[in-house]
Amino acid sequence: MMLNKIRIILVEPSHPGNIGAAARALKNMGLERLYLVKPEFFPHKQAYYRCSRADEILDNAIVTETVDEALIGCGLVIGTSARQRVFPQPMLDPRQMAAKVMAEPDDVEIAILFGTEHSGLDNPTLQKCHFHVFIPSVTGFSSLNLAAAVQVICYEIRMAFLSLLNEPMLPTQKINLATIDELEGLYQHIESTMIAAKFLNPKSPRTMMARLRRLFSRARVDKDDLNLLRGMVAAIQNLVR
Repeated sequence: MMLNKIRIILVEPSHPGNIGAAARALKNMGLERLYLVKPEFFPHKQAYYRCSRADEILDNAIVTETVDEALIGCGLVIGTSARQRVFPQPMLDPRQMAAKVMAEPDDVEIAILFGTEHSGLDNPTLQKCHFHVFIPSVTGFSSLNLAAAVQVICYEIRMAFLSLLNEPMLPTQKINLATIDELEGLYQHIESTMIAAKFLNPKSPRTMMARLRRLFSRARVDKDDLNLLRGMVAAIQNLVR
């Protein structure tokens, strides 16, 4: 059940062979949930050829038009990145990432995002993530093939899962975390209110919203916190009006 809460999300993959190889990687490591955001070619015979009997992973793959659709209901979102960004989120290596995934409560949906073959995830997508994961490859040659990156991440998740089977399960406190789509609603509420209050200039927003996203991502906001924040923002909105 721990592995069933994990979504592997490929964002705008351009090569169907990579989709098939990624499906094979999921099947190898006991994962089942593949999401494809606006794939260039899918379904495609090359994907099925490369999946090596992981046909059911492709048959059940969920295709969406946007990243936001693929993330609905997720409480933890991790984005893969081959390089440091101008405005980075907290960075993990694959082993740290896997440990964090296994430490999440059973009812928390988890998404791991992989970007395009040519340029990876763009900055707006990475800003939706709570953490970034970086595969520590050789300096100067850090870009992995998409399916190879999926294999590395799925392997580490598998190893962390197997290690848990040999350890006693400690009781965990029930935390009702806000999902990523609920947080998006908060961000939009804050942004519109700050514009109305003339605190934020939409023509020159700078990094305010990106910094707020990073702040709340680090905090791992639960639903009670979210309701409190939405209430505070609504009160400010009423004063502005």
